[in-house]
Amino acid sequence: MTDSTPFEIFLAVPPGLEPALAEEVAQLGFPAPVIVAGGVTFQGGWPDVWRANLCLRGATRVLARIGSFRAMHLAQLDKRARKFDWAAVLRPDVPVRVEATCKASKIYHAGAARQRIEKALRETLGVEVLTGPAAEDAPEDMSELRLKVRIEDDLCTFSIDTTGMSLHKRGHKQAMAKAPLRETLAALFLRQCGYDGTEPVVDPMCGSGTFVIEAAEMALDLLPGRARSYAFERLANFDVPSWDTLKKAAPARETPLRFYGSDRDAGAIRAATANAERAGVSGVITFQCHAVSDLQRPDGPPGLVMVNPPYGARIGDRKLLFALYGALGKTLAERFRGWRVGIVTSDPSLAKATALPFLPPAPPVSNGGLKVTLYRTAPLP
Repeated sequence: MTDSTPFEIFLAVPPGLEPALAEEVAQLGFPAPVIVAGGVTFQGGWPDVWRANLCLRGATRVLARIGSFRAMHLAQLDKRARKFDWAAVLRPDVPVRVEATCKASKIYHAGAARQRIEKALRETLGVEVLTGPAAEDAPEDMSELRLKVRIEDDLCTFSIDTTGMSLHKRGHKQAMAKAPLRETLAALFLRQCGYDGTEPVVDPMCGSGTFVIEAAEMALDLLPGRARSYAFERLANFDVPSWDTLKKAAPARETPLRFYGSDRDAGAIRAATANAERAGVSGVITFQCHAVSDLQRPDGPPGLVMVNPPYGARIGDRKLLFALYGALGKTLAERFRGWRVGIVTSDPSLAKATALPFLPPAPPVSNGGLKVTLYRTAPLP
């Protein structure tokens, strides 16, 4: 694979959100996105890899498929791995971790396959191969470089995880409230509710501010990955001047819109305020500490109310939540006519307790080990 040869780029996303991510990929001008299980693929080059990491709000990570070959047994895998042009992508001075999976192949032992690839890397490139437990809690700029080996139907495919730490780690959320929603999920839920950065957003249970911060960033056209580092910066073909140019190519714009977050927890409001300041969007967001029943409709045109209330699965008593959801629904129905509503919850009964006129729900998706569903309304009557 040369720098000018297109290759497959895989964008990971939680199952159920592939269509929403494909819509974003197409909107950003990436060529011919294809929906596959657990993600979206397209053909591109290394600048596309960099831009996908920098610009996509919904993707979890970006994998570059750097090559493949047939392998029927371990000796053949070893021989062909040694002939692979690792130096075109990997640097001898940057350690790499190898992860292997095998499915429906004559090579069925993933551990043995991984060992063959590790040995080929050491002896042909001279690179240090990381073994032992992965450092999942490493800082973003120290996250490990990973080579993923997939052997399926006797086809061995090499992919580089070009992202490092998950893309939901934007680099500015240091203060978190209880049970935070990942930024990537928040961005796709906003998209599924029809949000495109041209209307106000209100979150009456804002926690650490994820929904309103994401919405404000979209309105201001801020690049989601502007404040963090990536694994691809440690690859052999990384072009620093081109990367710097890419980051400067999309200056932020101004917006007359305002965004509103509130929560009855004063600690959550402090956290959300600090996160918004780090993200550079505090000038367009107003945070207030009050209960849902005290929520007031902002002046101006209608927009979107986006809420990730407590589910009861891990926080609080589920029985007490029915009154909370009921109060939320009553407040929105009475004061937010013309606004659309999006509510994320793991419990259909709690959603029903709002008495809001929901459209057919979106497919459930995984959030921190729980299956959650987005419930949406048309503009409230």
